[in-house]
Amino acid sequence: MSGLFLVSSLSADRAPSPAAPSPPSGRADLPLPSDPAPPLPEIPGTGVLREGDSGHGVYELQVRLLQVPNIYDSGAVDGVYDADVRAAVARFQEWYGVRGDETGTYGDDTRRALMLHTR
Repeated sequence: MSGLFLVSSLSADRAPSPAAPSPPSGRADLPLPSDPAPPLPEIPGTGVLREGDSGHGVYELQVRLLQVPNIYDSGAVDGVYDADVRAAVARFQEWYGVRGDETGTYGDDTRRALMLHTR
């Protein structure tokens, strides 16, 4: 019995070239891991509020201060960060041991603490 064998031979100078890297699966417009991440959007209600400020953020602060007994009793809810609001924020910071923000200033640490104590 005789068999027919087919043998393929390639010479060294005719070796197949390595395959080109294929793009990552998925969309070609997605950023590669080495691309910097886009900046995060500003979260509403963040930032520092202090005496002299006004607006919706101060209004929300006043509403929250009223929810904590003996902090801002009978205080105005008018969106104006006046001396009464500053005193209420300072009182809250002292009574609840809030550190990290300037006394009477509504910064990130005071915001977190007040949010934990109100709805």
